[in-house]
Amino acid sequence: MGIPAWVWFTVAAVAGVAGFALLATDRAQRTARNRERRRWAALRGWQFEETDHVLPTRWEAGAIAYYGTGLARDVVAGSTFTADGRRQVYVLDHETGGKVNSVLVGVRCRRALSVVIELWLSTVPFQRDNDKMPMPDLLGPVGSRYAFVTDVPAARKVITPDLIDAAEEIGGDVTVVWMENDWVLAAAPPNSSPARLERLLRDVGELADVIDPFDPDPSEREEEPVAEEDEGGEVYRPSFGRKQP
Repeated sequence: MGIPAWVWFTVAAVAGVAGFALLATDRAQRTARNRERRRWAALRGWQFEETDHVLPTRWEAGAIAYYGTGLARDVVAGSTFTADGRRQVYVLDHETGGKVNSVLVGVRCRRALSVVIELWLSTVPFQRDNDKMPMPDLLGPVGSRYAFVTDVPAARKVITPDLIDAAEEIGGDVTVVWMENDWVLAAAPPNSSPARLERLLRDVGELADVIDPFDPDPSEREEEPVAEEDEGGEVYRPSFGRKQP
């Protein structure tokens, strides 16, 4: 005996309602996150852009290699103070396949590294299939993370005890921290609050200070004006949608 048509109709209707409810919930969460991120940017005096297709293309390693280039949502751009001065920063939702997989936080250094260093949590299945950016060589444990690098001898010079200590402060909710060219980046969970992102920016900024000290010789440092507290005053103003040099 076959199943009556009304049963199939009921199943389809329930599935449709469930799908609509899920879509509505996702849209509501995204709208709330958008408002929260926009408000945070305004309080900091930073720029905000809803979508940027080009920005993720400036990086190839870490979470970008793992998830794919994708696009940037709810992008915050500006600059912030670290112990070694003001640095350019980005915060963005990294979206691939229509889903936000992580919140990327990036702090820019003044000079580029000659090696890519990825620091992954041991609990993450970090192997990937990416012809453009294959998995780098395993260097070994670095604190509670595993280091994968494109040049082992060069990486050993960069991974100092100070860097390990700074990386340990990042937090166990961040799957990967990586250093690529003149950037230090970290991938936080989706829906990370502005308070969490503020702390992560400070921690990533400390890593940037370790690998890119402003002046290794204090006697050569020029006299600088005392910086006011960073409550705004954005310096860097990017052109969204255009790849930066």
